[in-house]
Amino acid sequence: MAMTGVLRPGHVQLRVLDLEEGVSFYRDVVGLKETGRDAQGRVYFKAWDERDHNSLVLREADEAGIDFLGFKALDAATMDQLESAVQAFGISTTRMPAGEMLGTGERVRFTIPTGHLIELYAEKQDVGNGQSYVNPDPWVPDVKGIAPVRFDHCLLYGPDIEGVEKLFTEVLGFSVTERVLMEDGETTLALFMNCSPKAHDIAFVRHPEPGKLHHVSFLLESWEQVLRAADIMSMNRVSIDIGPTRHGITRGATIYAFDCSGNRFETFCGGYQTYPDNQPITWTWDEVGAAIFYHDRKLNERFLSVVT
Repeated sequence: MAMTGVLRPGHVQLRVLDLEEGVSFYRDVVGLKETGRDAQGRVYFKAWDERDHNSLVLREADEAGIDFLGFKALDAATMDQLESAVQAFGISTTRMPAGEMLGTGERVRFTIPTGHLIELYAEKQDVGNGQSYVNPDPWVPDVKGIAPVRFDHCLLYGPDIEGVEKLFTEVLGFSVTERVLMEDGETTLALFMNCSPKAHDIAFVRHPEPGKLHHVSFLLESWEQVLRAADIMSMNRVSIDIGPTRHGITRGATIYAFDCSGNRFETFCGGYQTYPDNQPITWTWDEVGAAIFYHDRKLNERFLSVVT
């Protein structure tokens, strides 16, 4: 988990049904900053405190969902090494040229056992966060909406959780922080992994259909900001899924809602810090309700089953 290989989740590309409606939603309600549009018709965003050019990309399509999730590597040499390791694992890779995404260097792309498209990249244009690198203020005054500080993680649904765990831990250098077991007490239902001291940088749930998105997540700085996010969602008649509440898993305080195309997103705060010598946490099936929603201590069928 030393910050020398894969550094963090860097970008996610989502499909939306109406591009301008999606742009308005993520700009004015979520409060992301638009950073560009490309010849393919894609629109780029970043959270206010992110320095890199983009972390969310929107593409208009007939069906909502996720196109790909990108992770930033330490440098080009590290990206090359990771690509060789992925190939040795038995997964083919494709190189996407620099500039194919605005502000982004060459990317290594491959499909993981859950059917999701993952990318590695090392270079992205530093556009700053609106503050100087010398004697900066603590925040910028021109934020809109919920205004998260960063894109944080994704929860993905698909088959072959075992294959994903092996790939991410043995090849990409991630650590398992938490897992949820099925009724047999042995099979993994959900898996949470990190490449940093965060409680998780990516998570997976076992699901028969490959390549599905449960949610993209954006980080807030306090419980009060989570409550404010709930107010903003209600003011804008956003479809709220559940919350504000707390997870047992990762301890995050959270609220889930849907964008205008039906993609679920999360705004959350908190969660613990962890290190490579920490033992993974296991949740058993009889406590899965508390694992997901610690206050209600029971499952929400829509939360578990609705994906894009």
